[in-house]
Amino acid sequence: MNLRKNLLSGLFWIVLANILVKPFWILGVDRGVQNAVGAESYGFYFAIFNLAYIFNILLDLGVTNFNTRNIAQQPQLIRKHLSGILSIKLILLGLYTLVTLSVGLLLGYSSLQFRLLFWLCVNQFLNSLIIYLRSNFEGLLLFRMDSLLSVLDRLLMIAICGCLLWMPHRRVFRIEWFVYAQTAAYVITTLVALAALLRKTGLKRLTFSRPFTLAILKQSAPFALLVLLMASYNRLDPVLLERLLPDGDFQAGIYAGAFRLLDALTMIAYLVSVPLLPIYSRLTKEHDREEISTITRLVFGLMVVFSATAAITCSWLSEPLMGLMYHDHIAESAQVFRLLIYGIIPISMTYIFGTLLTANGNLRHLNLLASTALVLNLAVNLILIPRIASVGSAWASLAAQGFMAITQMALAMKMFNMKPSFLYTINLVVYVIIIVVANWACSRAGLSWWQQTVAVGVTALTAAFATRLINLKEIKAIALSNNNRE
Repeated sequence: MNLRKNLLSGLFWIVLANILVKPFWILGVDRGVQNAVGAESYGFYFAIFNLAYIFNILLDLGVTNFNTRNIAQQPQLIRKHLSGILSIKLILLGLYTLVTLSVGLLLGYSSLQFRLLFWLCVNQFLNSLIIYLRSNFEGLLLFRMDSLLSVLDRLLMIAICGCLLWMPHRRVFRIEWFVYAQTAAYVITTLVALAALLRKTGLKRLTFSRPFTLAILKQSAPFALLVLLMASYNRLDPVLLERLLPDGDFQAGIYAGAFRLLDALTMIAYLVSVPLLPIYSRLTKEHDREEISTITRLVFGLMVVFSATAAITCSWLSEPLMGLMYHDHIAESAQVFRLLIYGIIPISMTYIFGTLLTANGNLRHLNLLASTALVLNLAVNLILIPRIASVGSAWASLAAQGFMAITQMALAMKMFNMKPSFLYTINLVVYVIIIVVANWACSRAGLSWWQQTVAVGVTALTAAFATRLINLKEIKAIALSNNNRE
């Protein structure tokens, strides 16, 4: 029960912090940058960003996930690991930069593309370092500090980019400014996170140990492969669009516009997995299958309500939402978004069951599934991009995400002997039908997009409690239980 309360507490703080900040970043500043520079210029940046993102696993090699799991199970090791892993991160920076810039050369990037890629490499390193530093707070279940650090960089970027975008008499905004603003925000956040962690651990100096480095990299290698494979099938689409089509920058920009709202919603699903990983890690070490099943059912219900409602409603309102967000190419973005947004459902499931399998150490299974998903994504992209451009990439993304969610769910349920009841399955189907009917009825009634959103939201909450996908009594019991403080 205490771990369940830690989970709910962690979810509350991290979701609250991110809901207050990141929607404004993604839908305000990031969207404002695309509107300011245009779809083609933003697509130029977005394709390069995704190339840098794919290879950022070389900055980590699975160390962060390994560290979260290990510190959650053995908190006394944090000081030893912090010193050694920070040294490893500096070495990995050189490897990542060499590989990423080399790929940029092989792709024939221009001098402008190459310069932007270099600064994006710097940003990826700083972001990776922040995520690693946060993993120590997550492993110790210090979710309030982790919540602050999870939004500090975005708060700083909002302040910097907001001044550049909306200052009086601004006539032009250059995409390079967006990248430099990220660099400044990441540097400040890194210093704050490092200072807080050094104060917590009392670490005085960094040490490098060759045996420790080799041992950590060996243990984290399966995590590294998994992250690389998942990053590839998640981020390959705009890179392929930019390379395969004559108007690749434009198509990547259209895809980026449709992807932005999915990215914002995906963040909520990701935030659920942040406290899940250390909690699942402790439970798998204790072999507490009953508690694992209880927590999984609790989180699964919450995620189904969130993801199914968001996907169906946003798809129904694709054109009004794209019209609200962008000045140009609304119909093209809406066509991609209408399909792409359904990815939030399998992504949410992956963040639950993939996290459980990761905590349990089933990396070989996960890597095999992710390899298959990557091949599937690549095949569908190569077939459909020449025919239907960015819409084809949306189908490829859905195919890969759906495959991963279904197979991970089946594997986790088999390994932990989780069998949903017939009544629970019926309740899931009934809930989805209610959301579809609610959106249809609102559309027929001629409600505006925001009126439909509110009406469907109220209907969703009512249906979630009625079908017991969200068990209010269980949540109340957990909240009122005694808890050992972090």
